[in-house]
Amino acid sequence: MLKLFDNKQWLPFIPYIFLAPWLIGMILFNAFPFLSSLYLSFTNYNFVSSPTWIGIKNYATMFTQDSQYLQALKVTLTYVIVAVPLELAFALFLAILLNKGLRGLGVYRAVYYIPSLIGGSVAIAILWQQVFGNHGIVNQLLGYIGIVMPSWVGTPDYAIWSLIMLKVWQFGSPMVIFLAGLKQIPQEYYEASSLDGAGKWKGFIYITLPCLSPIILFNTIMQIISSFQAFTPAYIISNGTGGPVNSTLFYTLYLYQNGFGNFQMGYASAMAWTLLIIIACFTGLVFLTSKKWVHYGDQG
Repeated sequence: MLKLFDNKQWLPFIPYIFLAPWLIGMILFNAFPFLSSLYLSFTNYNFVSSPTWIGIKNYATMFTQDSQYLQALKVTLTYVIVAVPLELAFALFLAILLNKGLRGLGVYRAVYYIPSLIGGSVAIAILWQQVFGNHGIVNQLLGYIGIVMPSWVGTPDYAIWSLIMLKVWQFGSPMVIFLAGLKQIPQEYYEASSLDGAGKWKGFIYITLPCLSPIILFNTIMQIISSFQAFTPAYIISNGTGGPVNSTLFYTLYLYQNGFGNFQMGYASAMAWTLLIIIACFTGLVFLTSKKWVHYGDQG
């Protein structure tokens, strides 16, 4: 075997031989399902019979005949547009506080990061359902100050806000990244600005934000992608229905209902590809606008 590799004619193929396990895994577990779902999105497929080609009918049905699809899209867009800015703002606020040189910084950082590790779990979603229930901790605390609220997760006007608060609570990951970025900003910038009479607010606007803008861009894109893919909280809190009155019918939850509840795998595949395009459009829009507000260190 070793003599085979001594032959120079095999040298160009040696890298591909070592990459073969990864390439085979990528083709079997990524590329093949990826392309298969694209094909299925143009078919009528129910797991039982063979896929039947129907062209763009699934895509046309989504936007012209399926009112629940439009509701799921509306709920998901509301969730992304509201939750992502709030989460990033809260993460940046805490990162700035932790950057003040507190004792036991590592402990605080670890504690604050825990929600990001467990926030997407079934257990936390169940706990959140209890916390914001009719007799949950939140309503009990509000009752002490004379505010009577119905069940957050059982009322259409408030259910989506309980999920938004759960998303904001998972601020640990962007906070740690913000904290790392804050430590890279030279203190000389703030010292020079204070000598010129600039206060803390102007220092934040003209120094902190521009220096952190590449990290803000990264965190924004990552949180947008993860928010569009949110599934577990909505599934647990609504018991898989998207209720009450479809107020928590996330896009991914409705996709799951069609694919694994109604066995409309072709329609679910079309929904998945549409979601991919939507995420790509949002990501592209952020990148497009970043030319005006993201500043890199090598720019003049």
